[in-house]
Amino acid sequence: SQPAHSLAAWNSCCGFCLYAAASAISAHKLQRPVLFDAGENHKGSVALPEAFEPALRVSAATVTMADKSCTIRTRKFMTNRLLARRQFVVDVLHPGRANVSKSEIKDKLAGMYNVRDNNQIFVFGFRTQFGGGKSTGFGLIYDDVKSAQKFEPKYRLVRQGLAQKVEKSRKQLKEKKNRTRKIRGVKKNKN
Repeated sequence: SQPAHSLAAWNSCCGFCLYAAASAISAHKLQRPVLFDAGENHKGSVALPEAFEPALRVSAATVTMADKSCTIRTRKFMTNRLLARRQFVVDVLHPGRANVSKSEIKDKLAGMYNVRDNNQIFVFGFRTQFGGGKSTGFGLIYDDVKSAQKFEPKYRLVRQGLAQKVEKSRKQLKEKKNRTRKIRGVKKNKN
């Protein structure tokens, strides 16, 4: 017979059993035995070695669905008076979640920095770290919506709903560009 701390000791009939076995073996090394209740996801039976005494019962839902909370931290905080804003790097810790919506991040930032209007907050450029659980992006909090409309690029204003997207065909844009290339000096601004 196989030793209790090896994967071969488990009668693993599906991927869930194998995951349960690996988790239980790591828990056994920590002297915290685990008995897995596979529930609906399980196809067969799991043979539990005698070395494991059931102390903690974990269901499949607990394994797949983790805590839905997230933590937001800011760093490299800077007050930019020339652009009437505060700017910072945003670190979002979200274990068990794929990612966090920008609206949820904006709500939490509004609470952290006492901002009344969420339209003053712009978050963008989020990248999730390899393996998940943490995302990093950039955040801006403008003093008021008017200064946000003055300094923010148009595409971010459109995303926020503060500006309308102007629909122009690519052909028109390219023809205008080519016309302006042929003209030198002050006349360029008139086209």
